[in-house]
Amino acid sequence: MKITIDIDEAVKETEIKIHCNQLTADIENIIATLRILNQQMLVTRDGENYLLDVNKVSYVEALERKTFVYTEDAVYESKLKLYEMEERLCQSGFFRVSKSCLVHLKFIKSLKNDIERKIRLTMKNGEQIMVSRQYAEEMKKRLGVM
Repeated sequence: MKITIDIDEAVKETEIKIHCNQLTADIENIIATLRILNQQMLVTRDGENYLLDVNKVSYVEALERKTFVYTEDAVYESKLKLYEMEERLCQSGFFRVSKSCLVHLKFIKSLKNDIERKIRLTMKNGEQIMVSRQYAEEMKKRLGVM
């Protein structure tokens, strides 16, 4: 892969072009990373592709080798793995709460201590998500509850 950067003070808007002979998984990952940097992610629902604003995502969950993206009113699927989503979204206010779930902190309505040092999150849409013991202390620190 060859990367070329052309710095020109006359350029008004940054443009990224990808020249390739075929669209590979690596190139799709690069595009996904760029979209998330631009606060968008490519998701699908009912066979249709959508560019979804990251700020509308309340949480991301991995189930049966698929990654699902939840907003307040819809569920989408992403081709990215959960760890790839975590790498891209951690700077956008997301936090891993279990082996299979990332939560957007701004969508948390309340939290309650649960059995065995777990935390029960209630999201703004009323859904409840469990924070595993492994992530509970860091979650409290991140939210300033400790």
